[in-house]
Amino acid sequence: MEIIDLRSDTLTVPSPEMREVMASADVGDDVFGEDPTINKLQDKIAAMTGKEAALFTASGTQANQTAINVHTQPGDEIICEKRSHIFNYEAGAAAALSGAQLHTLSGRYGILDPDEVELAVRPADHHYAQTRLIALENTHNTWGGTIYPIDEIKKIRVISDKYNLKMHLDGARLWNASAASGISIKEYAGYFDSVALCFSKGLGAPVGSIIAGSKEFIDRAHYYRKLYGGGMRQAGILAAAAIFAVENNFERLTEDHRRARLLAEQVNQLPGFVVNLQTVQTNIVIIDTSLNAANAIQITSDLAEKGVKVIPFSPTRFRMVTNMHITDEQIEQVIDVMKNLYKK
Repeated sequence: MEIIDLRSDTLTVPSPEMREVMASADVGDDVFGEDPTINKLQDKIAAMTGKEAALFTASGTQANQTAINVHTQPGDEIICEKRSHIFNYEAGAAAALSGAQLHTLSGRYGILDPDEVELAVRPADHHYAQTRLIALENTHNTWGGTIYPIDEIKKIRVISDKYNLKMHLDGARLWNASAASGISIKEYAGYFDSVALCFSKGLGAPVGSIIAGSKEFIDRAHYYRKLYGGGMRQAGILAAAAIFAVENNFERLTEDHRRARLLAEQVNQLPGFVVNLQTVQTNIVIIDTSLNAANAIQITSDLAEKGVKVIPFSPTRFRMVTNMHITDEQIEQVIDVMKNLYKK
C-alpha cells in the first residue's frame, strides 16, 4: 500500500542532487568561524534579508529562542498571537531559557489587530512586567499557513518604534509567504530587528534554521547558541543542503500551494468536513470535523489505515500539508479515500 504522508512539510528528504552537494561540501570548525560553507550560507541569508549578519542554528526553536534571549531580560514580556509556535510548540522555552513571559493576543487568522497590540504594551510601572518584544509568525502554522499582510506588519512596526520595542519574526515558512505574495524576503524582514528562517520544511533540507539581524545582535546570539549547546563544528555538510534548498526549491513552493488549494477545495465538498478557504493561502490545510460523527482523532486513525497520514490539531481539527514529494495524483487518491470512507 502506498503511503501518502501529509502530516508536515518537515517530512521531506534530501534529493540525490542535494546529497551530492552535501557529500562534497568544504567544511571547517564553525565554532572558530572557519567553516566556509556555513559562512557562505550566513552571508547569503544576511543579504537576502537585508541584515548585517546571520547565524546558522540546529532548529527553528533554537533560532527563535536565541533571538528571544538576545532581545529580553528575565521578567520581560513578549507580545505574540495565542496560537503562535513560540507559545504552543517550543516547550515553554521562553520561560525556561529567557525567564520571559508571553502575553498572548487573539488574532484573526493569526493576524493581530495593531490597536490591540498597542493596548497590550505595559505601562512604565513597577507593578508590571515590561514589554520588550513583539513576535509575529509568517506564515502562521496553526491558522492554516496564512500570510501576514505587509500593511499590518508596517502598522505594528510603528507601534514598536513608538514604545522602543524590538520585533522578531518567526519566519519558519516565510519562504512560502514570499513565494505566494511576491513580496521579497528582504522586504518582509526589513520591519523586524531579527528574523528566523527554516530550511527543513518546504525547502527540503534535512536540518537547520538561521537567524539574521544586526552585527551586534548576531554577536550576542553566538553566546546564547553556545549556551544551548548549539556549536555544531563541521556542519558545512548541513549548510550545503540549505544553500541548495534556497537556490533550487524556493520558487517551486507555488506548486505546493496549488496542490494545497486543490486538496482544500475538494475536501470542503465532502459531507462532514469544513475548510475555511480564506485561510488556505500557502501549503497548509486545516480541516474542521465538528459536523462529522467521528472526531479528528478517529478520522486520523481511519485515514492511516488507508495509507493517508495526517495530524490531529484538536478533537475537531486535523491538518494536511503539501510538500515537494506530494503529486497531483496523490491528492486525487487522498480525495478518493475520503469519499469512500465518509459517504453520505
